[in-house]
Amino acid sequence: MTPPPPHLNPLPPGGRGPGEGDKARLVREMFTRIARRYDLMNRLMTFGRHQAWRRVAARLADAQPGGLALDVATGTGDLALALLGQTHMRHVVAMDFSDGMLEVGREKLQRKEAGRRVSLLVADALLLPFPDKTFACVTSAFLLRNLADLTQGLAEMRRVTQAGGKVVALEITQPTFPGWSGLFAWYFKSLVPWLGGIVARDREAYTYLPRSVERFLSPRELTRLMEEVGLRNVSCRRLGLGTVTVHTGTA
Repeated sequence: MTPPPPHLNPLPPGGRGPGEGDKARLVREMFTRIARRYDLMNRLMTFGRHQAWRRVAARLADAQPGGLALDVATGTGDLALALLGQTHMRHVVAMDFSDGMLEVGREKLQRKEAGRRVSLLVADALLLPFPDKTFACVTSAFLLRNLADLTQGLAEMRRVTQAGGKVVALEITQPTFPGWSGLFAWYFKSLVPWLGGIVARDREAYTYLPRSVERFLSPRELTRLMEEVGLRNVSCRRLGLGTVTVHTGTA
């Protein structure tokens, strides 16, 4: 596995460590518990569409050939792999604060022989350990709902993005189509926790999932917040019958 470029300073394992907020600690522990079943649950919950959504997000990153990308909260590395496949990035730094998720990602990268172009490291999305304007693009998938401080997380993503580079965030959202919104709510709040209990043996984690979506900002509110932290030309694209959105802004 290629180490991070020398000017990048990864944090030690364990994320924020001393002083870490309760939400951050609980979220990190939860994702570590479900790491080995995370990919399978994503396939089942989305009927296999989650990879297509990541490819869309990667293409929207629109990075310049030969650049350096950052994938925040990479999990098991699927969006980092999509960036390699959909752009001409030289290298992707893929970070997460869950050691368990990164271990699964490391095994996946080795199987796909992609380790030379992806560096995995433990780091916190609220305290990105990189200089200003380091990356040609910064991406995240299903991260924002889990941040203890959403404004700070978005500001950090903007800070480490080069001028003119893209910040891209893929998130689950509540659909608004009549009829479909009610069906999705039943599926997400009833069937997904049951499935999580059977497949991942962690009903609690997959009860947290729909609750986190229910409490999260609407696409319009998230667009406004991205603009408030200084991103320009912010746009939003709905996918999956409105169940996910991709927000894109320019640093």
